Amino acid sequence: MRTRYHQELAELGTSLTQLCDLSATLIGHATRALLDADLELAEQVISDYGRVTALSAAAEERAISLLALQQPVAGDLRSIVSCIRCIGDVERMGALAVHVAKIVRERHPEHVLPAGFEGEFAEMGRIAVELAGNAKTVVGSGDPEKAAGLREQDDVMDGMHRRLFAALLDRGWKHGAGAAVDLALLGRFYERFADHAVEIGRRVVFETTGTLPPEQEVGTY
Repeated sequence: MRTRYHQELAELGTSLTQLCDLSATLIGHATRALLDADLELAEQVISDYGRVTALSAAAEERAISLLALQQPVAGDLRSIVSCIRCIGDVERMGALAVHVAKIVRERHPEHVLPAGFEGEFAEMGRIAVELAGNAKTVVGSGDPEKAAGLREQDDVMDGMHRRLFAALLDRGWKHGAGAAVDLALLGRFYERFADHAVEIGRRVVFETTGTLPPEQEVGTY
């Protein structure tokens, strides 16, 4: 019975790393669709999100079953509770990638990004993919130092987000209100994607040490 219990715990962790992988793929593809105005790739992101929701639902069901049937305590209890919270965060990361893809779909065949903003969003997309990959590594290793390090990458994303808003509010903005709204939303999506990755790191620290680092504001957008 205990062997099966620990096997279930391991499978729960594996599901979470798979979800991190999927979210990295989705945001990477969504960014490429954004840069290239690629409708087919945007549609693929939207469709592939179903894999995230299905895997999330199965993982949550497994976690709840473990809580109900095994009544874990101490470290095991923290592990399962943290995993449930992380599942919600990584599912939200996938949903944010879908938001990016939907803007691409709505504006197709036109490009969403005005000239001169491609490099900014290519970099934001790169950081987002890296954050999701590092979240996967942290979930697999349980290393609290690496988990805490996710915040440094988030700081870079936050800085890019602030610079984007400064450009949108500049009196010299000449791309129109519609483009400004699109870019404001896109910046928000990438910034929140990073926040959720940081939250996964916080939960890994809690799982390992029993103490939560200072809270990162995570929106529900």
